[in-house]
Amino acid sequence: MQINLTFRNIEPAASLRDYAEGKIARVKKYVEEPVEAHVVLKVEKFRHIVEVSIDANGLRINGTEETDDMYSAIDMVVDKIEAQVRKYREKLRRRKPADGVKHLPVSMNILASGDWEEDREPQVIKTEQLYAKPMDVDEAIMQLDLSESEFLVFTNSRTHRLNVLYRRQDGNYGLIEPLQ
Repeated sequence: MQINLTFRNIEPAASLRDYAEGKIARVKKYVEEPVEAHVVLKVEKFRHIVEVSIDANGLRINGTEETDDMYSAIDMVVDKIEAQVRKYREKLRRRKPADGVKHLPVSMNILASGDWEEDREPQVIKTEQLYAKPMDVDEAIMQLDLSESEFLVFTNSRTHRLNVLYRRQDGNYGLIEPLQ
């Protein structure tokens, strides 16, 4: 997390800098990397103002607080920023798939590979139906890591097409996408 502090009409004190950096770093646990924070600490007459702008991988969060004490202003603005981030993350969890994309049913047929004669055709011995959940490729990789399966069938949330992600023997992943 990169934190840029700017002091306006106030002497830059190491204790104030450390306090602000420590409080702003708490936001890191809520957002994904890379995180860049711009903090402006300024004094206008008797008012102590803290302005925070956080850019976290496309998410932009701003907060401003004004009190008669710089430390309490920092505390209040960090609480405000954390509330905004929590609200945004909760909104993402509750959001429906984009453009009304529905789960696509998928049918898998497992063929017997064992003892059949050369002239005999393989037969379907098991059929399984499942729903291809809409998700992006990064989420599919996380889902595949959590499962013990060798592949994952999902609907790509960006292209709205059926994709297959599989685990390669070299530890990497392969992605099968249909032609446009």
